[in-house]
Amino acid sequence: MKQRLHSRKATCSSHGQDSSYFSGWEEYEKNPYDPLTNPSGIIQMGLAENQLSFDLIESWLAHNPDPAEFKRDGVSVFRELALFQDYHGYPAFKNALAQFMSEIRGNKVKFDPNKLVLTAGATSANETLMFCLAEPGEAFLLPTPYYPGFDRDLKWRTGVEIVPIHSSSTNGFRITEQALHEAHKRARKRKLKVKGVLITNPSNPLGTTMTEPELDILINFAVAKDIHIISDEIYSGTVFDSPGFISIEEAIMGRKSYHEIRKRVHIVYSLSKDLGLPGFRVGAIYSNDESVVSTATKMSSFGLVSSQTQYLLSVMLSDVEFTRSYIAENQRRLKERHDVLVSGLGRWGIECLKSNAGLFCWVDMRHLMSSKDFEGEMKLWKRFLYETGLNISPCSSCHCMEPGWFRVCFANMSIEALNLSIQRIGSLVESIEEGRKQYRRSIGGSVKKTLGKWI
Repeated sequence: MKQRLHSRKATCSSHGQDSSYFSGWEEYEKNPYDPLTNPSGIIQMGLAENQLSFDLIESWLAHNPDPAEFKRDGVSVFRELALFQDYHGYPAFKNALAQFMSEIRGNKVKFDPNKLVLTAGATSANETLMFCLAEPGEAFLLPTPYYPGFDRDLKWRTGVEIVPIHSSSTNGFRITEQALHEAHKRARKRKLKVKGVLITNPSNPLGTTMTEPELDILINFAVAKDIHIISDEIYSGTVFDSPGFISIEEAIMGRKSYHEIRKRVHIVYSLSKDLGLPGFRVGAIYSNDESVVSTATKMSSFGLVSSQTQYLLSVMLSDVEFTRSYIAENQRRLKERHDVLVSGLGRWGIECLKSNAGLFCWVDMRHLMSSKDFEGEMKLWKRFLYETGLNISPCSSCHCMEPGWFRVCFANMSIEALNLSIQRIGSLVESIEEGRKQYRRSIGGSVKKTLGKWI
C-alpha cells in the first residue's frame, strides 16, 4: 500500500474556510473596490477592522517618536529588543496592558499583570484556552450567532467540539436559562462532555453587550454544571452607547463563592479592535487559575508578541492621558459611523438589531429573500456579492437559526465608501421590489386571461 505523504490534519477539511464568510473574502480579493482604479469593485463589509482612529495614534507617534525608533530617552535600545525575549513578556508592557484593560472597564475591576499571558492575537488566546481546558472530543457551548472564525480557532487543531446555544430575535438574541440547558442536553445526547461556555461580550456579530441578568444566568449555570466560562472581551472598548459594558470579572465580584468561581473564569483580550491594530498581533489571556496561567505561558512560545511591539505599546498605553482621550473619541466616532449605516439602511426599509458596541450591525433582510429559508438567504447573499458588489456575512455562517440576518461592518472604510455601499444596497432593494411588481403583474395578467376564457 502506498504510504500517505501528509498528515490527516493537512488533508482534512475541518479548518472552517469552506464557510460563506471566507468565500466572500476570496471574491473580494479577486475584485477589490478602489475609488480611482476599480470603482465598480467589491466593497469589503465583511471585515471587522477599526480604521476610524488611526489619525489619533499617528499623532501620538509623531509627538513621541522614540519608541517607534527603538529609543528610550533618545538612546537606542535596539540591541536590547533584538535579543531573545522571555516568553513571560516584558513587565512594562504587561503592567500597561493591565492598566488599559481596567481603564476600558471604568476601573471597576483591577487586573493583576502576573495573571496575564501574552499571545499572538485573540485567535491564539482562544485556541490556547481550548488546549488548557478541554481534551479532544470534549465540548464548549457557544451562544449563536457567533463569530464564524470560531469554527477554525477553537476546533481545527484542538479537536474540541462546539455545541450551539440557540437564541431568537424575539428577545434580541439574548441568552436564556432554557437555551443553556437545552444546549447542554444536546451535548450529552451526543456523548460529549461539556467543559465550559464561551461568550463574546460585546457580541460579534450582534454588536450588543450582555446584561447583568444574562451574566447571572450564565454564572449560575456554570457553577451548577461545574464548568468554565471564557469571556472574549476584545470589543470591550468599542461600547459607544448605553447600556454600558459589564466584564465577567465584574459580574462575579461580591458573590459568596467568589474565590471558587473566579478560577473558572477566563478572559480573552486583544488590541485588534479597540486600538485597530490587528497587524500587531497582540492578544492576552487573563485567568485566576494558576495552572492555566502556567500552561498557557509555556504554550505562548509558539506565538509570541515581538519585542519591538511590546516596547512601543508599553510606552503608548502608559500614557494615560492619551488612552483616555483615545477611548472617548474612538467611541464617539464609532457611534457616528454606526448611526450613518442604521439611518441609511432605514431609508430603504431595512432595520438593524438595536446595538451599542462593535464595528458592525446585525441587519434584518428577511423581507428581501425570495424564500424564507437558508437557500433564500444564500441567493440574496450572492446577489449582494456578485450583482451589487458588497461582501457582507450571512447569518448561516454565524450558525444563526433564523435565515435572513446579515453582519455588515462599517468601521473598515471611508465615509464615502460607506455611503456608496448604502446606495448599492438601495439599488438592490429597488431591483427586488421591481421584480416582485413585475411578477405580480404577470400573475394578474394570467388570471385575467384565464377568467376571460370562462366568461
